[in-house]
Amino acid sequence: MIKAVIFDCDGVLVDSVGLAGEVLAEYLRDLGFEVTRQEATRRFGSGKMADYVARFEAEMGRRLPEKFEQELRSRREHVFRERLRPVDGAVEFVQALRVPFCVASNGPMAQIEHSLRIVGLHDAFDGRIFSAYSVRAWKPDPQLFLHAGNALGVGPAECAVLEDSELGIGAGVAAGMQTFAFLPGGGETAHAGVRILRRLGDLDTFLAAP
Repeated sequence: MIKAVIFDCDGVLVDSVGLAGEVLAEYLRDLGFEVTRQEATRRFGSGKMADYVARFEAEMGRRLPEKFEQELRSRREHVFRERLRPVDGAVEFVQALRVPFCVASNGPMAQIEHSLRIVGLHDAFDGRIFSAYSVRAWKPDPQLFLHAGNALGVGPAECAVLEDSELGIGAGVAAGMQTFAFLPGGGETAHAGVRILRRLGDLDTFLAAP
């Protein structure tokens, strides 16, 4: 039985993936790299930013500005402040939960908190927001999820992980948690034994199971 829920932030609670890719692509074009939003999103993914920057520089044979990550996050925060919205049904689903829950994201703490505040979810997660930058372990390493589950006082087998990326899904599986791929736009996951959710509310079926 599921006794705790661990949410990823981007793409699960906040509808940020498309916006973030848009900001990234625009910034890269400003720097002289002709990339589409889809290409920018693929190249930088959802893992540790420093690793993606190093790989991008190696592939392109050019250095990015020293403060690339800082400037990117500043641009993203500005756009998010104006345009970020919660994922459909996220606010209602979180408010109705009757088991412990938290957020565990690869993003920096300030970014996670900023996004949650904008969409009105910060108070619901206050004190239960976990960043890979704090534990120094990024998905697909399972340590972030294990740390979050331990903080909630629930063992891995009784934790549900809601993720929209293959990195996060892999981390949930590696942590031995009940992992759900949240894919509202369709698609599947490469990881065996992972359940697909098209709506956050669909998790209710598993929460109510004996």
